[in-house]
Amino acid sequence: MKTFHYGEDYLRSSQALAIAKGELKGELSPSTIVAIHKSAAYVKTIVDKGDVVYGINTGFGPLCTTLIDADDTRKLQENILKSHAVGVGEPIAEELSKLMLILKVHALAKGFSGVQFSTVERILWHIDQDVIPVVPKQGSVGASGDLAPLSHLFLPLIGLGKVHYKNEIRHTADVLAEFNLEPIELGAKEGLALINGTQFMAAHAVKAVVEMSRVLDTADLVATLMIEGLNGSIKPFYKELHQLRPYKGSSYVASKIYNLLAGSAILESHKNCSRVQDPYSLRCIPQVHGASRNAWLHLKEIIETEINAVTDNPIIINDELTISGGSFHGQPIALPMDYATLAMSEIGNISDRRVYLSLEGVTNGVPKLLMKVTGLNSGFMILQYTTAALASENKGLCFPSSADSIPTSLGQEDHVSMGSISGRKLLQVIENVDKILSIELLCAAQAKDFHAPLVSTPIIEKLHQHIRTRIPHLEEDQPMQDILDNALEFVKKGDILRIANDVAAQQGVSYKEAFAENFENF
Repeated sequence: MKTFHYGEDYLRSSQALAIAKGELKGELSPSTIVAIHKSAAYVKTIVDKGDVVYGINTGFGPLCTTLIDADDTRKLQENILKSHAVGVGEPIAEELSKLMLILKVHALAKGFSGVQFSTVERILWHIDQDVIPVVPKQGSVGASGDLAPLSHLFLPLIGLGKVHYKNEIRHTADVLAEFNLEPIELGAKEGLALINGTQFMAAHAVKAVVEMSRVLDTADLVATLMIEGLNGSIKPFYKELHQLRPYKGSSYVASKIYNLLAGSAILESHKNCSRVQDPYSLRCIPQVHGASRNAWLHLKEIIETEINAVTDNPIIINDELTISGGSFHGQPIALPMDYATLAMSEIGNISDRRVYLSLEGVTNGVPKLLMKVTGLNSGFMILQYTTAALASENKGLCFPSSADSIPTSLGQEDHVSMGSISGRKLLQVIENVDKILSIELLCAAQAKDFHAPLVSTPIIEKLHQHIRTRIPHLEEDQPMQDILDNALEFVKKGDILRIANDVAAQQGVSYKEAFAENFENF
């Protein structure tokens, strides 16, 4: 297994998720261990000298002017975990909690947070043993970092809280006892270093970056299948058009769909038809999907800056210089996550329009409601009700959380980002879009059936064939739940992109390399 070095290597979103899935090993390098020890030594020097430094020997937030006796600095750090662990709601997914641990280790290991090496070691133990803290999903305003979620994340260090272990939620103390481990003792500054930071928000963004990439690739391929099913024109995907408005995203999508369709017998069969132009949901796929890709690219660049940054407070530069700043504020990632939420919603929105278009019966040879005998049968009519409901739900989730701010901490934290809510909404919208695309996949495959024996290009044919191995062509109404579940699994597991890559690999190239311009960006 390949190794990633916390605090030293540059962390990508895909790598963070790979560590969480156990596909990549994360560990500390010797130089990183030295940096951690040096930073902890700076804090000890500050305590010994009696210098007044926020969070080391003062209270927190509005209590920053309250001095704490040197004998009580350890108790102060435990108390901050206890008092700030006030999250509510269902736990976030275990994978997200594990991502939070991974991102926090990477930040602490840079050597500017003043934590003890033993503390980082214990966090690594939680990651490696899959003893993952239970973190409620609500309670962070994304300002002084994700205080409540991070407090829950690190209560297990002092033997409190609950953890996921072997598919159960258990009290931390019971699990530690099974491993013959004692809770650790936090030193000066450590409690504050642990709970200041953006790791709750960032974990959601990391997950979103990886999922959005899959969804966008899926949307392009499903839309291409729908173009074939509805006899759409290839002209809107010509390079000559997009060179005149050269956005990275739209150029990428246009070139990919053009190359996926080039040489299709279905396309050739209607090349000289009387239809002048297609509805926007077909004709403007490069512009709409491409704009969402630009938003994804922006989020990816921002979040990979964030997860390689130090975001707690105060920052320990050396024993003479500590800086109490605002690097924990979630605004830099809250805005892009809200942007990405809108971008994902639009993928679902235009997909719903293509579903509706497929039911109209205006394409030569493709019957109304995608079924030859209707009246007695409702055909695919009600599937579009579901996509409409999901698209509408997404629109309601598009209000930007970062547009709101409610002062906290008795006015000390008088502007907050609400980025934690941005992250949760983004993942919900992505989940809904998966469901919409799975329904478009069903409709597109059904529409293409009516063009037999004409065939499309290798990737589209292989995709259609694979769908038909799991989902039959429908001649009459039947219960749809199992069919919908199969289609959703097909979308969520990334089978669509895998098929495209497998076909391209037979030509000795990757799918994106063979079919798309600007592929290095996406």
